[in-house]
Amino acid sequence: MKHISSYYAATANPVAGFAQLTSDITADVAIIGGGFTGVATALELAERGLSVVLCEANQIGWGASGRNGGQITGSLSGDKAMQREFRRTLGDKAADYVWELRWRGHDIIRKRIAKYGIDCDLKFGHMQTALTHGQLAELQSTYDQGCRHGMSDDLTMVSKADMHAYLETDLYIGGLLNRKNMHLHSLNLCLGQAQAVESLGGKVFENSKVVKIEHGSKPVVRTAKGSVRADKIMLAGNAYHLLEQKKLSGKLFPASLANMATSPLSVEDATAINPHNLAVYDGRFVLDYYRLTADNRVMFGGGTNYSGRDSQDVARELRPALERTFPRLKGIEIDYSWSGMDGIVLNRIPQVGRIGSNVFYVQGYSGHGIALSHILAEITAECLMGDPSEFAVFENCRHWSLPVGRTLGSMMIAVGMTYYSFRDKLEG
Repeated sequence: MKHISSYYAATANPVAGFAQLTSDITADVAIIGGGFTGVATALELAERGLSVVLCEANQIGWGASGRNGGQITGSLSGDKAMQREFRRTLGDKAADYVWELRWRGHDIIRKRIAKYGIDCDLKFGHMQTALTHGQLAELQSTYDQGCRHGMSDDLTMVSKADMHAYLETDLYIGGLLNRKNMHLHSLNLCLGQAQAVESLGGKVFENSKVVKIEHGSKPVVRTAKGSVRADKIMLAGNAYHLLEQKKLSGKLFPASLANMATSPLSVEDATAINPHNLAVYDGRFVLDYYRLTADNRVMFGGGTNYSGRDSQDVARELRPALERTFPRLKGIEIDYSWSGMDGIVLNRIPQVGRIGSNVFYVQGYSGHGIALSHILAEITAECLMGDPSEFAVFENCRHWSLPVGRTLGSMMIAVGMTYYSFRDKLEG
């Protein structure tokens, strides 16, 4: 299945494409899923000299990895839960580990782009904005914490009076500018890494949906036309698969994330609304997020649909928020609109574990997947190479499960999110 119609697909770098698996082959590691988790893990393993085969049901980056907002930030929606659960393995070092985790993915991605020459419109600079005094206090706390950890050169608290120097909007009462955070063309980053896997001798297959995992001392993944027998298997399908549900059912639920991209702005308008080319998101629990693309469009996302169903008219749903944020853009044409499924975990900690001794899984980024997927790819690769110490930090976390199917589970989460949306409106 081809990529959905989106800004990312329309502006993707030309790639010849990847073959379909049509034979029975062997590898050290077989990976199921061609998004950031699978592709980044494949690259980590290929760099370490292992033979790796990746099978993607559709095209590389077809799912959330090629549909998200393109923002790489130090935000972790489950940071407090992480600190609590990581103490089970790390003790008093848990808080510092979580802080370092916030920025680890930035370094991995930045170095990888440079190493392989991946053209993905990488830009630096991000603003988290506050609409309420409570949100502003949280930003001040993050700023203070960052300064204690040596990030004072990267961070600036921005007052309400100074906001217009960064964004042409009256919505916000302040913000936290972060120069370490980044934004980029997500699909091109994913495709570039897949090409790097093949350049190192790894095999990447598209249109090769895995229909079955056969367990054993040498497990096998089977597709309609071929198979891979491997020493170890990694399941990296996130919200887009239903494999191994005996183990994974009730752990992760899909949420629809909506995005759109306007027609190109003039240089004058682009400079007026966002003169420093920042990625932005606000401080609400159910937030809006936006940035300028390389060709001066506004990519605007928000209104997460936690029911697990795709939005029916993304542009109609998001336009009011765009025009409320930037009145200058009232009536602007929307050239692209799309949605994609993210994997939501109840406690917001990514789920990492094993099924038996040689089938591994990583899933559930709850809206913060670009950086976290690359971090966990590095951690998982080390585990597959024989060092499970960091993998165990995540594997030892306790997770809640809902003893219901995906549809009902998503509806239950949607009810809970309605509360947070209502709370955001009351606080505003």
